[in-house]
Amino acid sequence: METLFQHEYVYTAGLYSIVVMAIITAAAVFEWITSYKTWDEFKKGNVAVALATSGKVFGTANIFRYSIEANDSVLAMLGWGAYGFLLLLFVYFIFEFLTPSFKVDRELGADNRAVGILSFVLSVSLSYIIGASI
Repeated sequence: METLFQHEYVYTAGLYSIVVMAIITAAAVFEWITSYKTWDEFKKGNVAVALATSGKVFGTANIFRYSIEANDSVLAMLGWGAYGFLLLLFVYFIFEFLTPSFKVDRELGADNRAVGILSFVLSVSLSYIIGASI
């Protein structure tokens, strides 16, 4: 089995599969903590939620990209990727805390695209900082 994982194509497919599952898990966590239902908002054409969700997906993938580059083992890659995701999750709570005059979730649910763009940019930009520190 170890010989199989030494093959570059199999290793790449394995990492790809792991990261796809991590992104699905991350999306489920964000779905759990937000007050809106992401897929229902997508069906309504809510661009703000689409932007915020896209930023989180991109941010998670970007963190795992850095984690793959920085680590030699799959287990280390998963550990650092998960830690990076927790930091990205923390960004969500900081954004909510730094905007006391309105609720981010409520604004996203109301399709406030300005909030959606800011949420996207925060997730993406801070994923680079998180990734660079891995």
